[in-house]
Amino acid sequence: MVEQIDLTQVNWARAQFALTAMYHWIFVPLTLGLSFLVAFFESIYVRTGNEEWKRLTKFWMTLFGINFAIGVATGIIMEFEFGTNWSNYSWMVGDIFGAPLAAEGIFAFFLETTFFAVMFFGWNRVSKGFHLFSTWMVAVGSNLSALWILVANGWMQFPTGMRFNPDTARFEMQNFWEVLFSPVAISKFTHATSSGFLLASLFVVGISCWYLLQERHQTMAKRSIIVASVFGLLSATYVGFTGDEAAYTVAQKQPMKLAAMEGLYDGQTSAPLVAVGLINSAKLPGDNQQPFAMEIKIPGLLSLLANRDPGSFVPGINDLVFGNRQQHIIGAQEKIEKGKIALELLRTYKESRKSGDQAIADASLKAFGDYQKHMGYGYLNSPSEAVPPVGITFYAFHIMVVTGAIFPLVLLLILYFQIRGNLASHRWLLYLGILCIPLGYVSQQAGWVLAEVGRQPWAIYGLLPVTVANSNLTSGTVMTTFFLFLGIFTLLLIAEISILAKQINIGPEEN
Repeated sequence: MVEQIDLTQVNWARAQFALTAMYHWIFVPLTLGLSFLVAFFESIYVRTGNEEWKRLTKFWMTLFGINFAIGVATGIIMEFEFGTNWSNYSWMVGDIFGAPLAAEGIFAFFLETTFFAVMFFGWNRVSKGFHLFSTWMVAVGSNLSALWILVANGWMQFPTGMRFNPDTARFEMQNFWEVLFSPVAISKFTHATSSGFLLASLFVVGISCWYLLQERHQTMAKRSIIVASVFGLLSATYVGFTGDEAAYTVAQKQPMKLAAMEGLYDGQTSAPLVAVGLINSAKLPGDNQQPFAMEIKIPGLLSLLANRDPGSFVPGINDLVFGNRQQHIIGAQEKIEKGKIALELLRTYKESRKSGDQAIADASLKAFGDYQKHMGYGYLNSPSEAVPPVGITFYAFHIMVVTGAIFPLVLLLILYFQIRGNLASHRWLLYLGILCIPLGYVSQQAGWVLAEVGRQPWAIYGLLPVTVANSNLTSGTVMTTFFLFLGIFTLLLIAEISILAKQINIGPEEN
């Protein structure tokens, strides 16, 4: 089965889905955070009755609406791709994966779109209280949408609450609550949404800094900076906590991803964290080359983050590929052997059922249960295939961490000088505030590259590799649609930036 796979088609399908997901995530985090900031601004307006806060609210609401509308388009396309490019995946896990996607449409998308109309067109048509309620419901609905999508993604990272049906070759849900409250799903939701709050704060602060540099709309800019900086600092603190929890969850559930994140080939007790490093791209599992051309380490920190114990053992790539009997780690090679036995037993079971030999079918099914958990490894040809791209995973992780550490420092400085009343005189800080907007998007993209590249080669971690999850399409077909989507998404992005820039240049309505 593995020999017949068109790897060119698989790689184009992966590239197309990565393209769609990365473009989609340009719009999503801003929606998550800006919806709450708009709700905060309007709450202040309703509480104070100050028309300046209403004008400020409507301005940021307009930018939110532009971003929201274009983000919906990319999200719909991404869901369709599960059926077009990953039909085997959709067949095998649709019973589980479809549930959170359906919940997203029923409980979240309908909620936010219903109140979206009131929020935008209900000014002076409904009471202040109901309009404010609608704005808050849009914020809640937007983040509920993220919850269900991230639950689905979390299940792909850590499959739970299900069983494999050997008769249909499908994974079927057994416990919805295990899927919903999976530790990976929870950590992904809290980390992704809080990072979206931080990005939106950087967006509002950066644009406000631009107004101060231009000496325009200064009252609005200063008020926006105060609220967004406080929200951003609170969000950054929470991002730190959720990031630590996410790293701990990865260490417990996806040890290979953690090893790739740190370029750790040989497991260590009191394992150090690489603060700065240059990966040796020629390094392979099991060889004698050094993993880094240059590195700066912090002793014991990786063990502390991974196991909450600075003296604990953290497995490396070689341990996970070749096994480590001393640490009771089963290597990928042994899992592949067991996985191939599982696939052969499954084939024998189906053939025996079809021929009516129930005794052999029962014996095969019983033996299959002993090897089933390694079934996905049976599709791999070599242990090295279980290793994700180390360089990409390592750099994505460290870019995310470094940029994430910079943002709260910048927000704290901006808030401090704004409270003192002399922020406008620190032009270098205003420029830095503007620069944090693109850096925020870089950090967001790095986080998703880490999450998705780091779990390769799996579509469903440990159970279903991407080489088996794809559709029966030609590589030419997928390549054509890749470039088609690339053109469409690029035009959408250009449209978004152009419309946002025009609206920002116009600024809020004057009295």
